[in-house]
Amino acid sequence: MGLLLIISAISMGVLGAGLAVFLAFADKKFQVQEDPRIEAMLGLLPGSNCGGCGYPGCRMLAEKLVSGEAPQNACVAGGMETVAKIAEMLGVEAAEHKRMLAVVLCKGGYAESERRATYRGEATCTAANLTGGDKSCTYGCLGYGECVDACKFDAMAMNSNGLPVVFYDRCVGCGACARACPRDIIEMHPEDHRLFVYCRSRDRGAHAKKVCGVACIACSLCVKDCSVQGGITIKDNLAVVNYSLAPQNDESTRRCPTGCILSGMEEQVTKKNFYASLPRQAG
Repeated sequence: MGLLLIISAISMGVLGAGLAVFLAFADKKFQVQEDPRIEAMLGLLPGSNCGGCGYPGCRMLAEKLVSGEAPQNACVAGGMETVAKIAEMLGVEAAEHKRMLAVVLCKGGYAESERRATYRGEATCTAANLTGGDKSCTYGCLGYGECVDACKFDAMAMNSNGLPVVFYDRCVGCGACARACPRDIIEMHPEDHRLFVYCRSRDRGAHAKKVCGVACIACSLCVKDCSVQGGITIKDNLAVVNYSLAPQNDESTRRCPTGCILSGMEEQVTKKNFYASLPRQAG
């Protein structure tokens, strides 16, 4: 019996050693040599893995840049400085990089929105959206801050009115907040867009105004006041800006009865200004 155990142990040892040799040979034989430029390219990227480029992480983007499958300005988080470094490494002229910013298209917070119920479920936007949340407006911000949680750059916060605020001195335009919003009220826009309709409601005017004091009521005054025909139109009871036509100034905002269309507001919000405006705590 003892001899049988010894023979079995030796056999297993020989078999294990043989497999180890085979695996070592196979690893060397079939090893794929990585292009050394990938590591160098990875070093130029911010390493945030934000997904704004359309790839799951910076390493994959580095691979795609080296292989020529991704444009040199694909990294939105890195800005023009990163684009210039990538172009230099690839030996090409730097492409234009247009900064993108997140815009929260809803101003209907606690103060402006009518409540239809008390929501007692999981405190996330995704969960609340399944039942409609507690607001009578079924198009507006749910107010649970999933977009803020999704931001990796500390570029958002919830204000005291239950609405997310974007800090435009920190936003890199990765789009994580927009992807996190179950109601699609956050859009990504180039920084030269300044005119926005801060409402997503498709309800008819009377009902929209009843449930939210800052809703678009499709009155068409902004359409009439826009100096370019077709610059602003009404679609599904909501004013829509045509950015290829509409002047990016306040000419279309002056007679809006609810103040839902505004111009030039976003760039005024910075992280420092936001926190400086909060009430100071005693002590």
